[in-house]
Amino acid sequence: MALTLSRRDLIQSAFGGLGTLGLSAVLGSGQAQGAALGRYAGQRTPGRAKRVISLFLAGGPSQVDLFDPKPLLKKFQGQRPGGTDLRTERQTGGLMPTPFEFRKRGRNGVDVSEILPKLGGAIDDICVIRSMYSFNPTHTPSVSLYHTGSILLNRPSMGSWISYGLGSENQNLPSFVALTSNGAALGGSSTRSGFLPAEHQGTPVNNSEPDPEKMIPNLRNTHLDPAKQRQQLDAVQALNKRFHDSFGADDFLDGRIKSMEAAYRMQFEAMDVFDIRKESAATRAMYGENSSGNGCLLARRLVEKGVRYVNVGLGDWDDHKDIEKAYQKKIPMMDQAAAALVQDLKQRGMLDDTIVLWGGEFGRTPVSESGTGRDHNPYGFTMWVAGGGFKGGIAYGATDDFGFKAVEDRVSIHDLHATMLHALGIDHTQLTYRYAGRDFRLTDVFGDVVNGVLS
Repeated sequence: MALTLSRRDLIQSAFGGLGTLGLSAVLGSGQAQGAALGRYAGQRTPGRAKRVISLFLAGGPSQVDLFDPKPLLKKFQGQRPGGTDLRTERQTGGLMPTPFEFRKRGRNGVDVSEILPKLGGAIDDICVIRSMYSFNPTHTPSVSLYHTGSILLNRPSMGSWISYGLGSENQNLPSFVALTSNGAALGGSSTRSGFLPAEHQGTPVNNSEPDPEKMIPNLRNTHLDPAKQRQQLDAVQALNKRFHDSFGADDFLDGRIKSMEAAYRMQFEAMDVFDIRKESAATRAMYGENSSGNGCLLARRLVEKGVRYVNVGLGDWDDHKDIEKAYQKKIPMMDQAAAALVQDLKQRGMLDDTIVLWGGEFGRTPVSESGTGRDHNPYGFTMWVAGGGFKGGIAYGATDDFGFKAVEDRVSIHDLHATMLHALGIDHTQLTYRYAGRDFRLTDVFGDVVNGVLS
């Protein structure tokens, strides 16, 4: 069908009701515009969480150096006792103890490495899961599994699923934002919407600079004032609508149309929300004025303004050598920022309905690589969750005596995803999207809610 648009139609669209709605979005606050409804139609679970901040440590942090003490590593240092061989990517040596001491922290005496003093101080609000396990020791598929629940590179990310299921709380900001300071999380599985409508794709932002004009370059139109921009966009959207009506409903085209509207509205609110320089000097010092601190502080500002899901990239943790030296350099920044986020959310009354997830795509081996490093270990590793209905001050599950494999109360990434959705009020088996003749979900055909970590 040929697409035609009369001059009268164009003028009516550009100067009529749609433009008035657009102007009201500019003049009003984000929350005042109301929330966009989500597509989850299943029965609500008891969970009351509303939003998620994922602190992603790409490369895989070492559980035996941070949250999972293994004193036998010191006793059998350099040895390879029977049953300890793993399928790792590289040749590894004998057992290697941590150079750091563990201390019991909080009301329940949870063991935390001495190199994490700030997180140790916040441990009463943190649920440490020591029994995470996966099956792939390679970065790309494992990162995809963390974010999307699948090693396939075409599935929607958790942020997109949550945006799709719960909708947006602020029409002037994206419902899903991915932050990074090194470019590592600016695409791929951390932001992918896959077959879900494009409006649910994560918006990538490089927060290496605190200036929002540098974080989101070219967002503002410096050539047209808001009213003229609105007229221009309405004209384009009128063409889009006529094109849409010519062949029927299409979620992907709808998503692109909505994305154009969102980009227009973002330029008026985003510049304020993304500007962490508006925080007090004391708050910025609490988080740390570095990439980790800026990312966690910005994540708090975003969820405070209604962003549903924020993924924060916290640097490179793929330490195949010199792990002690590497941790002494980068752990303090991460420790300070992550602990400040948990404590700040709690002080603001937001921790009860905000989930903070910490972890990487896998852990590290308790045996040495190159003498001073550790190889990838997907078979037993640690992640932690704070807020959002998760129990604080506990260590759940266990790995074996050396920290190779999860052996007690094992938790897969599908189990974790199912549990997080449950905490958000969603039954993971009922959050589905029909594509290519079948119903897909974040947890695929797997996943059980881990009730032992929920309050």
